Amino acid sequence: MSLNRQCDGITRRDAIKLGVIGSAAGLTMSNYLRLADAGQVNPKASSQAAIFIELPGGPSHIDTFDLKPDAPSEFRGKFNPIKTNVPGIEICEHLPKMAQCADKFSILRGVSHSLGAHPLGQQFIFTGNRPNPSLDYPGYGSVVAREMPGSPDLPSYVSIPKVQQGPGHLGVKYASLQTNATPRLGQPFSVRGITLGNGISLKEMERRTSLLKDLDQTFDSIKEANDLLSGLDKFSQKAYDMITSKRARDAFDLSQEAPSFANMFGEDEFSQSCLLATRLIESGVKFITVSLGGWDTHSDNFNKLQNELLPKLDAGLAGLFNGLAAKGLLDSTTVFVSGEFGRTPKINARSADGGRDHYPRCMFMLMGGGPVRVGQVIGASDEKAAGPKNDGIKPEDAAATFYQTLGINHRKEYNTSIGRPISIVRDGNIISDLIG
Repeated sequence: MSLNRQCDGITRRDAIKLGVIGSAAGLTMSNYLRLADAGQVNPKASSQAAIFIELPGGPSHIDTFDLKPDAPSEFRGKFNPIKTNVPGIEICEHLPKMAQCADKFSILRGVSHSLGAHPLGQQFIFTGNRPNPSLDYPGYGSVVAREMPGSPDLPSYVSIPKVQQGPGHLGVKYASLQTNATPRLGQPFSVRGITLGNGISLKEMERRTSLLKDLDQTFDSIKEANDLLSGLDKFSQKAYDMITSKRARDAFDLSQEAPSFANMFGEDEFSQSCLLATRLIESGVKFITVSLGGWDTHSDNFNKLQNELLPKLDAGLAGLFNGLAAKGLLDSTTVFVSGEFGRTPKINARSADGGRDHYPRCMFMLMGGGPVRVGQVIGASDEKAAGPKNDGIKPEDAAATFYQTLGINHRKEYNTSIGRPISIVRDGNIISDLIG
């Protein structure tokens, strides 16, 4: 499944083309294993892992988690609110499964910023830092990969199928392992480099690894002078460890899930990706990004939401929250859900069904798991969902809070390659009402 192309004409991934290796958003397995590295674990973390659900395109807040049934018809749209299993909280009628597990997450309303272009909005929301032309900030998964290294035979950071925001100034050694595909119901799913393909046996792999070790000795002098090559032997060994690890292969094998558990998820690819995310967390992967694109609904907004996007989101997210809870993993896994902005409260007339345009002044986010106080709404929008009712929530605040759930100090500084100190999140304060 490819990333969706937005109305801007490019995706965030296109915007950071691999002109230089340090700006790559994701890597193939072979490159990842040679360049990935580990950092330091914070033993005080409440959550031990995280899942970030990115919704590129910008989902309509007023048609999903922030409905305004009393607003004029040109604002409120065609959907009605329904009650959730938390008294006083209502969400869209086309999210019935999410309504029944609203006690497992919190809704952030009135999140607001000012960047209405897809690439800029994605950089802002998916890093927690307002874009700076002279600095590429790392995405959440890359920071977690540095701060919370996983087991040697598992990747620390996996993106299904790809990720919008790369490792930024941290460098490609903290990029994600991309699956480059999404699992499909009833079909074997493999990730290149995790499973042995093309008839290659473990014995043949051992022979090739031995040969590479001999060849690597030739480049010792080069490796001492080049950061990209200095860890070649180490990462070759990690590649071998992962390929020969039964645990790594099993982590991506959805056929091993009990049917009773798999049935908690939908049959679409996003739901199956969420199922895979629960399995990867259970196996020891520290951070997973799952993408569901297509939210750029300038036209045909209500038809696309009702018949395509909301059923997928409903089945996948509800399965994720309920599945993590069923496996006893929700208390140790933070789940963060966000697009790059909301949509205009007033409906446009670009199609018979109507559409909504880019609107960063007001949007929603979801957060649950770990130490997050769930079953509540934080923040509020005004009577037409046109902006925050009061001060609003900044993306930096949400990012700081997310890192806090993992025991990562968002004010910690990293030094760039030229020695410039950069905070993980430049601005932002922890949302105290959201942390238990």
